[in-house]
Amino acid sequence: MGPDIKRRRLLPWAVVGLWVVVIAVAAMFAGKLSDVSRDEAVDYLPASADSTHVEKVRQELPGGETTDLIVVYHRDGGLTAADRTTAGEQLARVAAEQKLTAPPKGIPSEDGTLLMYPIASAVPDEPGIDKEAVQIAFVEDVRALTTEGGGSGAGGGGSGLDIEVAGAGAVQSDMEAVFESIDGTLMMATVLVVAVLLIITYRSPFLWIVPLFVVGAAAVSSMAVVYGLVQAFDTVVSSQSSAIMTVLVFGAGTDYALLLVARYREELRRVPAPYEAMRIALRSCGPAVLASSGTVAAGLLCLMAADLNSSSGMGPIAAIGVVCALVAMLTLLPAILVLLGRRVFWPLIPAYGSEGKQRRSFFAAMGTSAARKPVAVLATGLVVLGALALGVLNLPGALKQEDGFIDRPESVVGMARLADAFPEQSAQPISIMAPDDKAGAALDTARSVSGVAEAERGRSGGGWTEITVFAKDAPESAGETATIERLRSTLDDETYVGGPSAQQIDLADTNARDRLYVIPLVVVAVLLILIALLRSLVAPLMLVFAVVVVWGASMGIGGLVFEPLLGFAGMDPGLALLSFVFLVALGVDYGIFLMHRMREEALKGAEPEVAALTALRTTGGVIASAGVVLAATFGVLASLPLVMLVEMGLLVAVGVLLDTFLVRTYLVTSASVLLGRKVWWPGALSRQPAAPRSGGAQGGPGDQDGPGDREREPVGTGA
Repeated sequence: MGPDIKRRRLLPWAVVGLWVVVIAVAAMFAGKLSDVSRDEAVDYLPASADSTHVEKVRQELPGGETTDLIVVYHRDGGLTAADRTTAGEQLARVAAEQKLTAPPKGIPSEDGTLLMYPIASAVPDEPGIDKEAVQIAFVEDVRALTTEGGGSGAGGGGSGLDIEVAGAGAVQSDMEAVFESIDGTLMMATVLVVAVLLIITYRSPFLWIVPLFVVGAAAVSSMAVVYGLVQAFDTVVSSQSSAIMTVLVFGAGTDYALLLVARYREELRRVPAPYEAMRIALRSCGPAVLASSGTVAAGLLCLMAADLNSSSGMGPIAAIGVVCALVAMLTLLPAILVLLGRRVFWPLIPAYGSEGKQRRSFFAAMGTSAARKPVAVLATGLVVLGALALGVLNLPGALKQEDGFIDRPESVVGMARLADAFPEQSAQPISIMAPDDKAGAALDTARSVSGVAEAERGRSGGGWTEITVFAKDAPESAGETATIERLRSTLDDETYVGGPSAQQIDLADTNARDRLYVIPLVVVAVLLILIALLRSLVAPLMLVFAVVVVWGASMGIGGLVFEPLLGFAGMDPGLALLSFVFLVALGVDYGIFLMHRMREEALKGAEPEVAALTALRTTGGVIASAGVVLAATFGVLASLPLVMLVEMGLLVAVGVLLDTFLVRTYLVTSASVLLGRKVWWPGALSRQPAAPRSGGAQGGPGDQDGPGDREREPVGTGA
């Protein structure tokens, strides 16, 4: 047995063995990622905003950070004496069993239907304390104590007395409870969706298991790597960024698997040995897969330039997921496929020397129609996308915190009752943090600002004094927003204004600024990678323009769907930026696969129109399968109970489908036909026909008959 044969036999086993060790080690740490995920307010706020500074200072005040709640008692016909007695007794138990910052004091509404008790508890600022767990426990304890002897929480207990625990702390607790339920639900739903689509695509009872197992290994590895970053560098991981990373690993990883398996199957017909077929497949489609993953990773890393903590933190975490998916698909997947041999494709086994059934495919027909009337096709497509983009004029405003849930929890119900019962005053405080020597002046100034109902001095410590302000207008209303802006413009520069409503203002402002910086950065990064891969300026500009148009059309569809059809009261402020990064980076993926194959055909001497149509015919099927898988994985987000994730999932899924079935098939193809050799300007391909290459396997990633084509090949074995 020669050394080359030994290497062919041993290398796949060595790769699998190495991955077994990696998975075993990674599994010990991957499950711990959820334990170190953080969803505190500062983890989602702008790094340089006033409200972020206030939140950080509040954590350093005596007693540490506080959890602010409002216990709400409500009866439609008016509270009875027994109701007030019940409320007093329950709050007395709360005060006795919980360490409150001040004794509870009831505040009745003018119409006598509601009584509210604002309370707060300090979170110990001690090493090893899980602040989120302490805050959640406090909320749960208060809810348990206020359901004894009276109503039974939200909706009451049939006595007509409704009791809700509301306030910023309760809303945050309900939000974290939703986040805790996301990980398991998201993983199971994603695995199920990918498994079903792979079975449909491969039409094999066995083949789908291999890429699904490999992408699972990539997911476990990525979670372990991110956990290591948290331990080593105190990297902040939120539940949102963890969820997005999971979706990207499964979506991008499955895409790479589809491309590699398609090319490997093609080579098995030409080459007798699976090892050699895989080597050719990797050599042929590897550059495109590397470039596509590099584009996605580069686009995601551009998020690090964002000022918003949740966006800047998501960039490297999501990029890690993409890189782990790439490594797994280019090492573990090929090794397993080679070891299993042709039999893994049963019953449609690609026997050596056989030919796939030749027939006019769906994508060949689409390409022919685009080439026949390229101007009409291109103009019609752009008009359709432009018309869809007009829907952005109907996008809802910024999403309020209480509107972020699909199903309204108890905290949101209570806040709505407070807004109805106290229309003349907000029940949500505005926090002012002033230096001790300027606290008195800040208090006097705050009381004099138009729109302020009341202001009082709070805690002091570390050189800072907290002033609590209540506005006359409802939380996150235009009136309260104006009041916060007046406070910021009137108070001293060393005094900061924060609180839940101020945080929402800062989120919207910072997202607007981040878009101005990050979007151009993403475009430049993607262009540079495309220029290096395609050795052209025109083709990269065309691809980037195409995905930007897709993003605009997707946002327009959001405007037509979010509020009119789904009833969402607002849009997450960070949605525009994140959806742009995902759609541009992921959308360019498919452009790379198409244009890379088109360039290979041109290098073989094909005329521009022939090269474009051949590229669409040979890669259209696998690109369509990959696009459907990616759209479906992001669509899983739409099943989660948070509006921001539903909006994200819908936008990206719709954008990927538009890109896959309209832009790549019709618009890019028709534009390439119109431009001819100019599409490769200023490269050598734009100046003269290339001489046909000789020797070696030709073709690009994704050679296949398409997802709907059937193979008629003899069943065979052989590894």
